[in-house]
Amino acid sequence: MLQAQDVWFRYGARRPWVLEAVDLAVAPGEVVGLCGPSGGGKSTAGRLLAGLLPPARGRVTVDGATPRPRRTPHPVQLVLQHPERAMDPRWTLRQVLAATGAGPGAVAALDPELVAPGWLDRYPHEISGGELQRVNLARALLARPRYLVADELTASLDAVTQARIWHLLLDRCRAASIGVLAIAHDRPLLEVVADRVVDWDRPADTRPA
Repeated sequence: MLQAQDVWFRYGARRPWVLEAVDLAVAPGEVVGLCGPSGGGKSTAGRLLAGLLPPARGRVTVDGATPRPRRTPHPVQLVLQHPERAMDPRWTLRQVLAATGAGPGAVAALDPELVAPGWLDRYPHEISGGELQRVNLARALLARPRYLVADELTASLDAVTQARIWHLLLDRCRAASIGVLAIAHDRPLLEVVADRVVDWDRPADTRPA
């Protein structure tokens, strides 16, 4: 289980708390939606769960253990809304994917539904935003995570592309029992893709009908 227990965080000792006494859990193979307004700390929580920020108080654990700092690959992978910001524009997509540590064979054998073979020798700016997000998702999955944090994964994409990317993600994560924390403003979307939804401004969980 990916778990935050009584987690507190702030950006600097004199700054206000962004997270206070947060408890959150995602089981293997479970999809949990995290919904709430901008500025409420949802993305900060995602970065803490992915090991990119250390909690000021409390603990973040992965299957009962605290992951080692700077462990590569980390058992929790973070996929952000803007994939172009997560990629070196000077690298081909083959180089971007190989940087995960996956061998050339693993990159070449990627499911063409995720990454079309013809994209591999292109640069990030040479494919569409939806295609680039599929590459970003493939990169996270190549790291063989136990959990995935998807922060506004499809917020900037059209409805058809959103549906395709969520279908690809959910199929692969459920097949591999990868737990997913899906962060979004769009509650109707989360009610479709998630097993349960946590309202960030209201602590009670709700389950879609």
